[in-house]
Amino acid sequence: MRAILVIFLAILVFSCKETKVKPITMKEDVSILANDSLKGRKTGSADEKKAAEYIAKRFADIGLQPKGTNGYFQKFTFKASKNPHQEAEFTSEKGDSTKTAENVIAYLDNKAENTVVIGAHYDHLGMGGEGSLYREGEAIHNGADDNASGVAMMLHLADSLRFDSALQPKKNNYLFIAFSGEEEGLLGSNYFVKNPTIDTKKITYMLNMDMVGRLNAEKNLAVYGLGTSPILKQTVLANAGNLKITENESGVGPSDHTSFYLADIPVLHFFTGQHEDYHKPSDDTEKVNFEGMKAVSNYIFSIIKDLDNQPKLPFRKTKNESEVVPEFKVTLGVVPDYLFSGKGMRIDGVSEDKPAQKAGLQKGDVVVKMGDFEVTDMMSYMKSLSKFEKGQTTLVTIKRNEELKEVEVTF
Repeated sequence: MRAILVIFLAILVFSCKETKVKPITMKEDVSILANDSLKGRKTGSADEKKAAEYIAKRFADIGLQPKGTNGYFQKFTFKASKNPHQEAEFTSEKGDSTKTAENVIAYLDNKAENTVVIGAHYDHLGMGGEGSLYREGEAIHNGADDNASGVAMMLHLADSLRFDSALQPKKNNYLFIAFSGEEEGLLGSNYFVKNPTIDTKKITYMLNMDMVGRLNAEKNLAVYGLGTSPILKQTVLANAGNLKITENESGVGPSDHTSFYLADIPVLHFFTGQHEDYHKPSDDTEKVNFEGMKAVSNYIFSIIKDLDNQPKLPFRKTKNESEVVPEFKVTLGVVPDYLFSGKGMRIDGVSEDKPAQKAGLQKGDVVVKMGDFEVTDMMSYMKSLSKFEKGQTTLVTIKRNEELKEVEVTF
């Protein structure tokens, strides 16, 4: 029944060419984009193209202008990267080793001087392969949280901003971009910034939503980029309501806001946290917290309204954490909890057949010491890890249920 409902919704959306359809909910958008029929939306694939066409149709139904180079679409050709989240290598010539993908871009023209960019990537990992954490062969990676959730929230915000009301924020224009190729190395956002379809000097700030579908019971939300303009931190915290904000000053991170920050544009990136389904086939629609998505969407909308009366935001460079991250030869084999604000590094997931699992470490354990090195946060954890060599054994101190324990780990 659920599959039939999803197919019916897809047919309904694709078939309505002249009549304004009933507003689509975020749950319906996620259900369609993360459906098995799109086979994981691999960058440059025919299935990703279907997702792009769906997003373009949604933009049209909302009443947004096309702002790509060919209607809503902006095509680019690239050589596939084997290093996710590294700068893309673009090419103007097609060949056996190249692929073609496309951003989907729409515009809400309020006849204003400046423009706000609201973006989310819509590609994912297809059947797995490079970047997947699944080790049992090929399987569809639907990417409901990563990042059908971000696209659905972007569409919801577009629908809200398009609504004609005297109370709506109208002092900026809005450019909505569904980026391709984020999983291959920030391809789409990188390409857009280098080949913009609007004057980037008129962009006042950029909002990015990547993995916003798993708000937890404590209502933890990570917001990155608070230091990229002087007013952002105050605005982000003032509108938080009952959300618990984990602050990060930097404009650099493993998602599409980085491309805009590097072009001297203030950014905010929203993220509800890592989880055990990340980059696995189990990242499916039924695990998305849609009430949580509504809360995050309303929060972002309140930030947009708050900033509407501001002139063009001044840009400020922030400390680039990626430049000071130490190199290390070993891995513990865990997924850190990036929303944890206490002392130490809390484990959010444990990879199979890695040192942490072999030593008996569990999700929820907080690493507070590795050998002789204290662990107080993510940076000190990485610095500690950099001190060890492959094959070396050390004692790792963890806090489990408020009790300190020592475990022996062999890298």
